[in-house]
Amino acid sequence: MKVARFTLGSGDPLYGVLDGEDLVVLAGDPLYHGINPTETRIPLEKATLLAPVIPRSKVVCVGMNYAEHAKDMNHDGPDNPLIFLKPNTAVIGPGDTIIIPPVEGRIVHEGELAIVIGAVAKRVKAADWKEVVFGFTIANDVSARDVMFADGQWARAKGYDTFCPLGPFIDTDFDPFDAEIETYVDGELRRKGSTKDLIYSIPEIIEFCSDVWTLLPGDVICTGTPSGLGGFVDGQTIEITIKGLGTLSNPAKNRDDRRD
Repeated sequence: MKVARFTLGSGDPLYGVLDGEDLVVLAGDPLYHGINPTETRIPLEKATLLAPVIPRSKVVCVGMNYAEHAKDMNHDGPDNPLIFLKPNTAVIGPGDTIIIPPVEGRIVHEGELAIVIGAVAKRVKAADWKEVVFGFTIANDVSARDVMFADGQWARAKGYDTFCPLGPFIDTDFDPFDAEIETYVDGELRRKGSTKDLIYSIPEIIEFCSDVWTLLPGDVICTGTPSGLGGFVDGQTIEITIKGLGTLSNPAKNRDDRRD
């Protein structure tokens, strides 16, 4: 089942379930009210898709969770899942613009499978991971790569507004264990990999993260990006495709006060 959050151009966001070429409107946020369809159907072409979820408290990201990507970063790989946070103000939806801030160095894409938490989760055992997952979506962990190294930590480099595109849907039935992830810039393949190559599996990630923080319904966990060439610049479009989840596409634009 694919769940969307969308607008018809005015008013509050609506929620719907994809049924062919239509969205069947739901009675409220499914994370809190369940999947309760109404009689209203909206043609998908008339809806503007939004980020399928705005995390109530946090976006958790797992760094260097593919061996080849860790090598790209000149890192041997973490002894435990390397986790950090993005603010929910970084979240944007399909088609929204990634705003490149006025900083020196590279801005990179990191196409990732994202977990959407569906229940309060604290110290969840890996074997029980399904009990707290609502579904899966696509994420782009946009990063100011040179700022990461300059700061010596990742909060600023990963946390700029617009640095966490999500979408287009949340799939509640998705099989996350051998999902191919491809990232394109202006149609050129830049990254490719499969979740079967994750260093830390999805059950392990949920166990580890829920031991550190209480995960709340709507929280998102980005599971890591495969290896590849990650840079993009003003005017380019980044597309991330995961078979079964669709394609998340976002254009990039320099902020008006960007320094040359």
